[in-house]
This record gives sequence, structure tokens and C-alpha cells, in this order.
Amino acid sequence: MNKTIYPLLIAQFLSAFADNAILFTVIALVMQSTHLATWYVPALQSVFLIAFVVFAPWVGAFADNHAKSKVLIIANLVKASGAGLLLLNIEPLIAYCLVGTGAAIYSPAKYGILPELADKESLVKANSWIEGSTILAILLGMVIGAKVADYSIQYALIGTIIIYVISALVSLLLPKKISKHAEPGSKVILFFQQIRLFFTTPRSRFAILGASIFWATAATVRVVIIAWAPLILMTQNASDIAELTLFLAIGIVVGSALVPHLIPLDFLSRARIPAYLMALFIIALSFTDTIWTARAALFAIGLAGGMFIVPINAALQELGQESIGSGGAVALQGFFQNVAMLVAVGSYTYAASQQVNPVMALAALGSLVFIATFLVSLHLPENKTK
Repeated sequence: MNKTIYPLLIAQFLSAFADNAILFTVIALVMQSTHLATWYVPALQSVFLIAFVVFAPWVGAFADNHAKSKVLIIANLVKASGAGLLLLNIEPLIAYCLVGTGAAIYSPAKYGILPELADKESLVKANSWIEGSTILAILLGMVIGAKVADYSIQYALIGTIIIYVISALVSLLLPKKISKHAEPGSKVILFFQQIRLFFTTPRSRFAILGASIFWATAATVRVVIIAWAPLILMTQNASDIAELTLFLAIGIVVGSALVPHLIPLDFLSRARIPAYLMALFIIALSFTDTIWTARAALFAIGLAGGMFIVPINAALQELGQESIGSGGAVALQGFFQNVAMLVAVGSYTYAASQQVNPVMALAALGSLVFIATFLVSLHLPENKTK
């Protein structure tokens, strides 16, 4: 691997830290506001995701047609602007949507630059490092962000803006390589042509749809816990929920570290096994009613999820580099996974507005993940040579 992966790790750590600090700052803002309804948090998650779907035809090409280091800088500044709007007391749904726009720009460049820094043999390891550092940032971002936000929303937002700017400055150390030149014609038409091309093999279909299952599941578990924990575990504030979610993130770190030794890139089909386990552990979480059993279940969900998503990300980057461009493949992945997240979180938002019990929501989610994994695994070859 190229040694310039280290600035990427630092820049990604800082940006992911700020992403999760601002999320729990917004959660604290909602929990401290008596006039906001229970559906407001999942609604915030939904507006964050909309940008990934709306801008998908453009952000992948933007990442591939420009130096990805510059794209990372632009994305961080857009996210910092969203945090600035929150600081100015602009409607949180609007401000958080702008943060989501920055994240939509950031994602193809973050993952798309990896094949430029690591060869095929090191790609799973590089993804493991990125996932591990990202989850560590999530751990610290949500815990520290929640604690600072419980003390002062204003201080939390100022700190988040500063961290986004530092991440942008670190990105200046990354190579300024353009992976492909812009193709003529409509970006929307080109995007749907890329979808058709990318869905021609079982491996690429499984990678795209498997990533969609993982992220839809992760987003839904996170918003369900916000309603489930106060009801079942009697949690009181954003810090309590952040500390509970900590175990989910620790599990993903451990799973991300273990997976390079267990699921080589040429045996992608093995990734379906931890996906099935993730579904079963979500169902198990719905039966827990004590803090430590809940923590154990969340850790197990994260462990299985980390082992599921890392090889899928590596396969997407390899397949993209060989066909439509790594940035384009990540943007395509972002489109599908965020459509899935919008459907999942939107469905839960509606269910919450109809007073559906979060315990039932968790059990239903686990069952749906198990069924979806079975369906997307059909016709998947055992190894790359088949």
C-alpha cells in the first residue's frame, strides 16, 4: 500500500468523528426540545439520505473526473456549512440535509481513492483499516459529541465545524490524481447505463445489494434504539443512547479486523454467513430487557455486520476499477444503499407515527434482513473462478 493512505486515514477519522458528533448533537437538540414529535429523529435521518439518492448520477463522475483529494476538501466544507446553519438556528431538517449533501459528495472520493493507494492484494486490508478507523471515529464522535451536546449544543457545533476544516486541510496531503476523463452526454443516462453494466454478474449484484442491506439495517437499528432504549432500558439522554450504541460500533471494529483472514476477495460468497447472523442477533436484541444483554446483542450485531460489509466494499472497488470507475461504483452503491435506507427509515418513521412498538420493529427488521440476504445470495458462485 502507498504510504499516503495514512493522511487518508487521518482525514477520514476526523470527518467521520464530526459526522457522528453532529448526529448526536442533533439528537440532543431534539431530546431537549419538548415541542418536537417522536418521528422527528427518523425524519432527520431521512433528509440526510435524500442527497445520496438525488445526486448519485453526478457525485461518482465528479469524484472520478477530479482529483479525489480536492473532492474530499469540498465535501468537508459543505458539511461544515450544514453545521454552521444549525449553529445559526436554521430549521434542523434543512441544515442536516446540507450535511447529507456533503456526505454524498465525500463517499465516492473516500472509497474511490483506495484502489489508487493499494493494489488488489492489499485492497481488503486497506478497507479494513478504513472501516476500523471510521468505526473508532464513530465511537469517539458519538460519545464525546453527545456529552458535549448535553452540556452545550453551541459548543458541540463549533467543535464539529473546526474538525471538518482540519479534515479538509489534511486532505491536501493526498495525491492529486484524476482516474478518468469526463464522458460526454447526460450524466443521468450514463448513470443508468452504468447500473445496467454493473448488474451483469452475480458478484456485482450481490456486492451492491448486500451493501444496501447492511446500511439500511444499520440506519434503522440506530433510529429504533432511540425509541427502544428509553422504553425498555429507561435511558434518559443522548449520552446514554450513545454509550449503548458504542457496543454496536465496537463490534463492527472487531469484525472489520477479523474479516481479512476469514473472507478473501475471491470468496465473496462467504460474506452471506455473517449477514444471516446479523439478522438473528437483531431478533435476539428485541427479546432483551437489561442493559448488559442489550450491549451483548448490539456487539454481536456489529461483529457480524463488520465481517459482512468489509469484503463487499473491497469487491465493489475492484469491480468498479475494472469497469465503470471506482468512484462511479461507490456512487452507484451509494444510490442503492441510500434508497434502501430511505425506504427502511421512512417505513419506521411512518410506523413510529402510528405508535408501533419499537420491540416489534426490531423483530420485524431482523426477519426482513434474513429474507433479503437469502434473496440477494441466490446464484452467487462459491468463488471468483466460477
